[in-house]
Amino acid sequence: MRFRRRFNPDTAAFVSSAWDGSDQPGHRHDLPIHWVCRAGLCPDRSSRSLRIRCEPDAAGWPGVSCHVMGRSVIKHPTAFQPLSLACLGWSHFFEDQRESHEADFAPMRIAAIHRSRLTALSQAGTVELTLAVHANTSDFTVGDWILADLRTQTLHRRLSRRTVMERRTEGSRTLQAAAANVDTLFIVTSCNADFNSARLERYLALANQGGTTPVILLTKADTAADLGAYQRQASRLQRGLDVVTVNPRLPTAADMLAPWCGVGRTVALVGSSGVGKSTLVNTLVGPGQAVAQQTGGIREHDAKGRHTTTSRSLHAIAGGGWVIDTPGMRTLHVSGAAEGIDTLFAEIVELAPLCRYRDCTHAHEPGCAVQAAVTGGKIEPERLIRWRKLLDENRDNTPTSVGPRGRRTCR
Repeated sequence: MRFRRRFNPDTAAFVSSAWDGSDQPGHRHDLPIHWVCRAGLCPDRSSRSLRIRCEPDAAGWPGVSCHVMGRSVIKHPTAFQPLSLACLGWSHFFEDQRESHEADFAPMRIAAIHRSRLTALSQAGTVELTLAVHANTSDFTVGDWILADLRTQTLHRRLSRRTVMERRTEGSRTLQAAAANVDTLFIVTSCNADFNSARLERYLALANQGGTTPVILLTKADTAADLGAYQRQASRLQRGLDVVTVNPRLPTAADMLAPWCGVGRTVALVGSSGVGKSTLVNTLVGPGQAVAQQTGGIREHDAKGRHTTTSRSLHAIAGGGWVIDTPGMRTLHVSGAAEGIDTLFAEIVELAPLCRYRDCTHAHEPGCAVQAAVTGGKIEPERLIRWRKLLDENRDNTPTSVGPRGRRTCR
């Protein structure tokens, strides 16, 4: 019936047994209040009944407002529709990984990771999975697809990732997965002292290496004396790079980012603290939603902000997509990103074969095509310096192993 679909699944389960089927405007129906309190939908247990009024919305569909003692306590303005796997981001890439004997295991997507359990989204709704004693939560990240037993709520296995964003944290020698199966990485930076080409290039290398499409988002444009200068600097960082200027506080931000936020598409946000990531997540999720991010300000003298997001989580956004908000990172160490760096500095990589010497370092050798491009103004000297620095950092941070003939290879 149309009226029941106005509730979320938990509410509908409690309401359906007492509902008489009428959905006429103005109709009222009283339900035992403890039913709804048990569902955690009403904090007031002193009342004996929950009063429901059926009201048509602008489209002519009946809406629901619930009242206790004449006071409105909850309202569900939209119809509940079960999510398909495609809406969650499922594709043939994951379907092809399922074995014939795994038909009884349900695909789920990890929305949050806790100390000893996972919160996952499935066609049946939100599921809390308890991990085995020997399991390690570091083997999973937000956005992962897994197979699990719905009946016992136990994990079967994790599916291979289509894309993954990995980074090396301070003092660690291993890569940490920051998010998985992300279609677009929104790299957020402000048009002030936070804008740093070297840091943005690190994020771009991270996205390129992981197979994710990067997009630069410029915030705080109203504080910039020359917005065009920031836009030009950002667009020159990588070929074909999309640069979008947004105000995270305005609803129009969601409209501007809609091309990357369609049904089943997943975006992630990275950037320094205080650039507006959490505010933008709130805008993408939409007003009145349960999952809102705390926001904080920035220091005026250096444009640095406070960490308002301390853990990663997956949220549904307007348009049918999903967003992963990541904690702010002031330091990002590049590791295992040789291919991502080559994509980032494609203009340098393409000129290297034209150099006179095959092992040219593009520093002082005669006949260097890269140095000729620098002299001719086609490549900025600072960009060549950052390329060398990023290559050196990647080499130093990437673990190597000795091959059968004594050759050192990256793991």
